[in-house]
Amino acid sequence: MNFIIEHKIPVGSWMADFVDWLTYNAAGFFDSLSYGLESLIMFFVDGVKWFPPMGLIALVALFTWFLHRNLSLMVFVVAAFLLILNLGYWHEMLETFVLVLTATLFSVLVGVPIGVMAAHRPWCYAILRPILDLMQTIPTFVYLIPTLVLFGLGVVPGLISTIIFAIAAPIRLTYLGIIGVPEELVEAGKAFGANRMKLLFKVELPAAMPNIMAGITQCIMLSLSMVVIAALVGADGLGKPVIRALNTVNIAQGFEAGLAIVLVAIILDRLCKTPAYRNGGH
Repeated sequence: MNFIIEHKIPVGSWMADFVDWLTYNAAGFFDSLSYGLESLIMFFVDGVKWFPPMGLIALVALFTWFLHRNLSLMVFVVAAFLLILNLGYWHEMLETFVLVLTATLFSVLVGVPIGVMAAHRPWCYAILRPILDLMQTIPTFVYLIPTLVLFGLGVVPGLISTIIFAIAAPIRLTYLGIIGVPEELVEAGKAFGANRMKLLFKVELPAAMPNIMAGITQCIMLSLSMVVIAALVGADGLGKPVIRALNTVNIAQGFEAGLAIVLVAIILDRLCKTPAYRNGGH
């Protein structure tokens, strides 16, 4: 027992040395990446802020109606946006929207192909599984430290940390959707002469779409749950008023900012659930 205690494996020191090595040898790369990502995010933030609030609310309401043909949902979305505007968190809400949608878009563009590859190659999922478990269970503050060291204060370390935390959902659920495709469908596709790519796009992905959409919805919710944590490293959005309320024990501000986050979460969740997905794909 004493031998084990006295001979500690320096896992933390190895990681610190690795981060120091990256900082020393790839500082230019990380600075350029940070500048590029921050410029892209601020471009989109400035773009949505250019719209007058009522005009943007009208556009989202029309989009909601076009997507769902649901009057009650459209009324809820309009009422939620008007409440956020009334509470004074409109600009913070837009910053949060851009951050969440950017993280979700990147996670889906990377995660869905990885999930498809893992479903077709069992050895790949065997390698990915412990990595995904680690990404989802390790405390977020732990990998917030190296991203802060590599990218500095601002929205970028919050974005990178959000992607690391959220990308596991589309990978896992895409994998589950693809392996859950009935073998009869695949065999029927092969019988009609479909090659591997046609089987993927005409048979497997449509059949797995409910799972993939669930992964996207989970990704959005996980990204939104990182809003407050991202604010700790300088990211703008609804997390900042929550942090200020926590530091000043301001119950009113904390409740209002938290309510705005909840409304954003409900809006995104409802908008991303297509009618076919809500009905279980039937």
